[in-house]
Amino acid sequence: MIEEAPDAEAETLALYDAIIDVRSPAEFAEDHLPGAVNLPVLSDTERAEVGTIYKQESKFIARRIGAAYVARNVAHYLETALSDKPAGYRPLLYCWRGGMRSGAMATILAQVGWRTGVLKGGYKTWRRSVVGSLRDDDAPINIILLDGQTGTAKSEILGRLGTLGVQTLDLEALAAHRGSVFGAMSAKAQPCQKFFESQLWNALRSFDPDQPIIVEAESNRIGRCEIPQRLWQSMLAASHIVVRSDAKTRADYLVHAYADITKDNAKINAAIDRLAPYQSKEQLALWRNMADAKEFTALAASLMRDHYDPLYDRSRARRADKTLAEFSLDRLDSLGIEAAAEKIRGVVE
Repeated sequence: MIEEAPDAEAETLALYDAIIDVRSPAEFAEDHLPGAVNLPVLSDTERAEVGTIYKQESKFIARRIGAAYVARNVAHYLETALSDKPAGYRPLLYCWRGGMRSGAMATILAQVGWRTGVLKGGYKTWRRSVVGSLRDDDAPINIILLDGQTGTAKSEILGRLGTLGVQTLDLEALAAHRGSVFGAMSAKAQPCQKFFESQLWNALRSFDPDQPIIVEAESNRIGRCEIPQRLWQSMLAASHIVVRSDAKTRADYLVHAYADITKDNAKINAAIDRLAPYQSKEQLALWRNMADAKEFTALAASLMRDHYDPLYDRSRARRADKTLAEFSLDRLDSLGIEAAAEKIRGVVE
């Protein structure tokens, strides 16, 4: 049986055991519904071939060749990825517009006996929902910003708040970037902008709108990912909870937090090079010498004092009237982070 799923709302998606994106790997890599798996009925090469034949030679021949590819690919999935699915399995399929590719695979799966859904309008239905919610809608989002200078363990505090039941949105985790020239997460590539937005909207729609969402204060771009207009405007208008700590404690924390970077001197020097538009050649040379000598605590302290803290102070001066609470942290180990999260939860509640 094939059924039409009218939308990509959470209530609709919850009716299905799996979300299957049948588009090509390149389409899937750019963006997809969060939680979807990619079982392409046409590979990137096959899709390009069929499209070229369709436009330049014959629509009939293109459909025949395409149907053969689809049949072979779906047969492969029935023998592999779908081979252990029970009789009651309920997959939801989608392609670009909910048309030929998802319909073709859905027909085969329905013949197996699975109650198969096809998302009405396909991926474009989802994308319209994301754009409408994050870019076109101007309703404010209930946000409180977790603010503080570089090295005050804001990301770890945010994570701890989440375990305490506070609504949190970790933008750096979604962007796979720590928000500075040293911020690329070595084990994970940044997502495309569209998938960053998909993850954002999927997270935001799961929250209680009457309760605040704690978000770390960021610039409007995290690595290559841009914060969408509605969220950014809500962040600009939000109240702030500020965490502070002394320079030595912050420098020690940064060396620990960026241990993956300190293992790779080439990455450190590449990051320092990206500060060239903002710093003198003498300052850059000093930082490179510290990196080469593995004087990482001194390097962290100097980067904060001469680059990051002045940037923060200028930014902070523009929003001092939005401070909801301030906390001074004398330690940034697990106990200190736990204590900070508990205090912040008290303010939020």
